[in-house]
Amino acid sequence: MQRLDKDIKDKVFHRFYLLYGEEDYLKKIYKNSLKKAVLYGSDDINYSYFEGKDTDIHRIKETVETLPFFSDYRLAVIEDSGFFKSSNGLSDYLKDMPQTSVIIFIEKEIDKRNKLYKFVNKNGLVVEMGQMGIKDLRNFIALILKKNNKQMKETTAGYLLQQAGSSLYNLANEMDKLVSYTYGREEITIKDIDAVCCVQVTGRIFQMIDYAVTGNANEALKLYKSLLELRESPMSILYLVTRQFNLLLQAKAAGSITKSELAARMKVQPFAAGKYLNQAARFKDSQLKVILNECIETEYKFKRGLIDAQTGMEIILLKVARQKF
Repeated sequence: MQRLDKDIKDKVFHRFYLLYGEEDYLKKIYKNSLKKAVLYGSDDINYSYFEGKDTDIHRIKETVETLPFFSDYRLAVIEDSGFFKSSNGLSDYLKDMPQTSVIIFIEKEIDKRNKLYKFVNKNGLVVEMGQMGIKDLRNFIALILKKNNKQMKETTAGYLLQQAGSSLYNLANEMDKLVSYTYGREEITIKDIDAVCCVQVTGRIFQMIDYAVTGNANEALKLYKSLLELRESPMSILYLVTRQFNLLLQAKAAGSITKSELAARMKVQPFAAGKYLNQAARFKDSQLKVILNECIETEYKFKRGLIDAQTGMEIILLKVARQKF
């Protein structure tokens, strides 16, 4: 990521960027930073955004072939296109793309054997944005504390990470709530975390899935509504549920290894690894994969305006409870 930071700072850009991985918050931060740097001094007239697997390659070509208006560059951002996991002719076109255009690809998953990946890796900059280590997460918390003139003991930060997990998106959301909740005083304590944060959310998410798995749809939906009453957004809950099932799939695929080994692989605490193993045992691999795809499809439909996130999450819980996978 140092190379990416240098491009943004020096305003000397690669023609192609690929930001991929599970850390959505980090991808969003760098997408916005790159956009601001590339379009410095101009407005969105030189900016185009494409999203989804139905993105038209011909529209991309038309966009990047258009000269920028009172700016050095035209920028195209292409997100969740699936181009890096499928066959397409985009890499052949990009060889002759005008020097005045910059493309940022943002993907969750890629295939390094893919022709487009190999082209961007050779001719641009590819940056993986996966889950961060404990040290980096603590530094992230420290930056937010400094920005808001707050303090937090090291043990308190560790407790927060234990409850919130390694997602920057979730961690930033929880820190925002803590900063607001502790308005008028400097130190954030464990009691504050227990009062407003994901110490309630993650536990309820786990219990909600437990109820759904055992067929108790009413209790699962009741817990879901309690999360909404805590002012958790349906999209945040969907993200956490998706993360939960992803971790369950990892636990299922791990085979016969120790809790400590699984915890290191999954980047969670050993006691949490044990919980994931127990819950994963209730599913088949195929079921977990279908549920994960359902979560991803629900997020996609929400972003396209085809369904609201709250209804989508309720449908997922009902399907799990009724064994519709």
